Amino acid sequence: MAYPKPAPKSAPIAVEQSPQGLRRWCAARRRAGERIGLVPTMGALHEGHLALVEALSRITDRVIVSIFVNPTQFAPGEDFALYPRSEAEDLAKLSSMGVDLAYMPAPADMYPAGFETQISVGGPLTGVLEAVARPGHFPGAASVVAKLLLQAMPDVAAFGEKDYQQLQIVRRMARDLDLPAEILPVATVRDAHGLALSSRNAYLSADELNVARQLNKILAATADRLRNGASSALACAEAERALIEAGFTGVDYVSLADPETLAPLPLLTAPARLLAAARIGRTRLIDNIPVHLP
Repeated sequence: MAYPKPAPKSAPIAVEQSPQGLRRWCAARRRAGERIGLVPTMGALHEGHLALVEALSRITDRVIVSIFVNPTQFAPGEDFALYPRSEAEDLAKLSSMGVDLAYMPAPADMYPAGFETQISVGGPLTGVLEAVARPGHFPGAASVVAKLLLQAMPDVAAFGEKDYQQLQIVRRMARDLDLPAEILPVATVRDAHGLALSSRNAYLSADELNVARQLNKILAATADRLRNGASSALACAEAERALIEAGFTGVDYVSLADPETLAPLPLLTAPARLLAAARIGRTRLIDNIPVHLP
């Protein structure tokens, strides 16, 4: 969905690092009767992140974007040290979009000495897919999102559907803990070839980028097979073979799942979600698409 670009605000973007400073800033805006929107990010911003900003700019008075590469959601051996960081460019993009505040805490601000608490969402959502492929990822992600929601107390927080399992986990956490923010899903933003935009796309060489652009096409073809009556086991196995033939070096999963619980489905008998994770060299890509009944 294309959103109209909001008009830049006259005041320059503010930057805050401490949770206390963020709370004071938000409290002042709430006293003025303003609605606050929050976009949690790890920086290296692209058009997908900016679509979240645009969505919130339409329904709130003030938009905050957090930039924090969260160490607790990376397992040992993952790309925490290499994760792209471009703070100056990120601030320029946010300023051009009329964002009011960039919240940029340091790890010591989010996890001070003696920090020991972690949030673990239970149920089927955390027993499949990314939770299996990246053990420990979702407790780290859920914990930092909970901290951001409690620090800013936004009226609305926007999350992209590209990280679909994370979106569903955040929604479940917010419901279960009675967190007051509305969780707003925003459709995945793709390049002209259908590749879902991701900060990790920066890792891809030109040849790898051509391979990566086959992922969405293979998912679309798999969705057609499912709509034509193929079992999910057969269609997803064919998709895994197609990904390897296209040049991916490994496939973590291709799965047809319930859109709410992500429990695997044997057949397409109701609207569902088709999700995949595959690797090209050192780069791991995830994507998903809705699958509707014919």
